[in-house]
Amino acid sequence: MASLHLIEIKIEQNGQQQVFTPVILQDEIDMILIDCGYPDFIHLLDKEVSQHNLTLSSITKLIVTHHDMDHIGSLAALKRTYPHIKIVAHELEVPYIEGNKKSLRLEQAESTFSALPEEEKPFAEQFIDFLQSFEPIAVDQSVSHKEWLPWCGGIEVIHTPGHMPGHISLYISASKTLIAADAVVIENSELAIANPQYTLDLEEAVRSIQRVSEYDIEQLICYHGGLFHGDAKQALCQLIHKYTS
Repeated sequence: MASLHLIEIKIEQNGQQQVFTPVILQDEIDMILIDCGYPDFIHLLDKEVSQHNLTLSSITKLIVTHHDMDHIGSLAALKRTYPHIKIVAHELEVPYIEGNKKSLRLEQAESTFSALPEEEKPFAEQFIDFLQSFEPIAVDQSVSHKEWLPWCGGIEVIHTPGHMPGHISLYISASKTLIAADAVVIENSELAIANPQYTLDLEEAVRSIQRVSEYDIEQLICYHGGLFHGDAKQALCQLIHKYTS
């Protein structure tokens, strides 16, 4: 069975601590990194990966769950440093990662800018500049819903749109683990929808939670919050009920 490692990265931003949880899957053939954090995260990744007695140079594949900057910011730099790494993403995400379409998060930020109070506009301008700084990179393999990837004992791709149209979560059947990415987050020890006010399609996000709740889940890992402690299936059902009742 493949081993699974939670790579917890903590940073200070705007006076607040943020925690990100990329995941590494590893067997005797592959070492797969799932999401890679903001720009200039390589040194942070390297430090945290080494805590698991692993090295970034051993990564064979990098699965991108969606094109938000906290998930893909270091993608091009990692590929440049380790050109053997194979980049994998959902087919709907490919044109954004490769720079053939404008980031949907950038479109969202630009479209809401004029309606912001004047005191919020300087921060919004900084955010827009930040999103525009993304360095496009070619995707080596696109995937689709229900696709089974024969790596690390088998990984099932689950298309979980809402937060982003091409967002994916991953199910590891051997360990009954759901890697949710941003389909859900952990806030105050409970599951929640990631930034519902910024989710591109909230109804679709809820349908995605319903989709993953049908899986046999013993471990649930969120990019924001890490490993969920409790009954994951029950918590998912409670979250669905909150938005559908």
